[in-house]
Amino acid sequence: MPQSIRPGDVLAARYRLVDLLSESGNGRFWRAHDRILERHVALHVIAEDDGRAAGLVEAARRSATVPDRRVLRVLDAERTEGFCYVVNEWGSGTSLDVLVATHGPLPPRQAAWLVGEVADTLSRAHAAGVAHGRLVPENVLIDRAGAVRVIGLAVDAALHGLPPDRTDDDLTDLAGLLYWSLTGRWAGCSPSGAPPALRENGRLLRPRQVRAGVPRPLDTLCDEVLNAVPVARGRELRPAYSARVIADLLADFVGDPTGIPDQLAVANAHRGPETVVLPPVPDLLLHQPDQPPAPEPPAPTTATPKPAAPEPPELATQAGMPVFDDEPLDDQWYAASSEAATPPPPFDAPPERPLFAPEPSDGTPPRRPRPDRQDRPSGDEYWPWDTGRGTGTGLTAIPEEPDAGAATEVPGRSWLRLAAGLGAGLLLLVAVVVAVNLGRGKTPLGAEPDSPPSRSPSESPSAPVAIPDLAVSDLDPQGDGAENPESTALTVDGDPATTWRSSTYLQQLGPAGLKTGVGLQVDLGAERDVAQVDLSLVGEPTEVAVYVTDEAVADVAGLEPVLTEAVGPDARIELDEPVRGRFVTLWLTGLPGVEGGFRAEVAEVTVRG
Repeated sequence: MPQSIRPGDVLAARYRLVDLLSESGNGRFWRAHDRILERHVALHVIAEDDGRAAGLVEAARRSATVPDRRVLRVLDAERTEGFCYVVNEWGSGTSLDVLVATHGPLPPRQAAWLVGEVADTLSRAHAAGVAHGRLVPENVLIDRAGAVRVIGLAVDAALHGLPPDRTDDDLTDLAGLLYWSLTGRWAGCSPSGAPPALRENGRLLRPRQVRAGVPRPLDTLCDEVLNAVPVARGRELRPAYSARVIADLLADFVGDPTGIPDQLAVANAHRGPETVVLPPVPDLLLHQPDQPPAPEPPAPTTATPKPAAPEPPELATQAGMPVFDDEPLDDQWYAASSEAATPPPPFDAPPERPLFAPEPSDGTPPRRPRPDRQDRPSGDEYWPWDTGRGTGTGLTAIPEEPDAGAATEVPGRSWLRLAAGLGAGLLLLVAVVVAVNLGRGKTPLGAEPDSPPSRSPSESPSAPVAIPDLAVSDLDPQGDGAENPESTALTVDGDPATTWRSSTYLQQLGPAGLKTGVGLQVDLGAERDVAQVDLSLVGEPTEVAVYVTDEAVADVAGLEPVLTEAVGPDARIELDEPVRGRFVTLWLTGLPGVEGGFRAEVAEVTVRG
């Protein structure tokens, strides 16, 4: 490779080299800046006379034929200025090898969902005749949203000098990805920098032998693919696995994947373990708050005898009360005080008569309390006096005599009366409204008689029905304006044997192609609620973007599609919510491969609303 290439150089007058990410042999991997589209790209560069140059450009062409959102797409490939380079879409996130090495093996459902996403992408690539060739943990990326992206489809294998038809190796590497995610050990056949899996007697240890708690379905899948015995005694010992079969098995195991991408995004955001440092625990204080420990006296500097310590003040406590202090204990803490305790003050003589004792009306002395009363204080013979139940103050509470003629009030009756009044008022109001509506010749609810029920545009029937009398025209804004317009009506004639065909292109459509797409525009005749589009196509895969507008469009540039999807021959495109409009534009951005290039062929179009 020429030695003049270095950071800051511009390759092909377009790509400015920013960072050299890795270097292997004569190949270099750069982060570059596309000066035309103002974005970062990944750039693989080798010398033009390198033996891998022709295979690298061919691998880039094959990779561009796989329309899948998880694949980091090939944007450009060229041999110029003594170099052969391939430009890929730039992806940011954490590779699977770093994620597992940082956080340890993934939980089974997260591992199954992640590998199932990769298996679904491989099934689409294998259907298009493209193999990845080197599916290692370094080539699986988890972005910050928790989505899975596949790196180096077909290109990475060509850079490592591997053959392009390693479909069976892809299945082994796919099971190896599941094994790595569950155990942190690499068991695939492609070379990787991850720690290899352990073997015993020539066989890989099952995941359950490496890590406890691996579910049996995932353990069986890894063992049957990685330790497969092709033929024994004339019969197959394992089912015929494919990328689609593995994707379906993992999808059945995961079930509802809601929340799993969010969990991976959280793990991706926190790469390293955090250290929690607790503050030091303060020493427990055994001193009373108002008596801090006395500091140690300084050492004497002369021979002057130490004066006797003053006697501590006498505490107002009884003998035997322990005192906690830092001073050495002596045996005075339990000694009795030298002074006698102060005697209590004498009790006042009880009054001869309570202040509020009732005077007898007949002049007789008050009655004494009953001898069975245990709650009277001793020494008080006037309390309580036997005049009825006392109040504790010497006064007797006299209850009011209820009026014999007054009715007893039931608790809660006032609320019942209020509710009954409100109900009667509401019924009266409804009766007035119904009477007014009937007097105006309308129904009791105010609608016109015999009128069909109204429905808002956002509402849709439970089952969408086909919209009749469709008119179809072609759309080719980036060409000569028309693309086989004489056969567009064959897409709505009800005969699947008649088709509309686009032109045959030598290069795939898309951002890196000659055109971004071609399409068909369906006129519904009036504004309708579009809920579903059924397509009958020839070949696969076909990538379709659906637009719903009120007026006919001459170009889709600047419009927002309601749905974009890669579909097969019999496709049912269901919108998340019905969209109202008159024109449905089917913009084909990825065409199936045919002999001599790429071409779309549409047999039938059915719009349901």
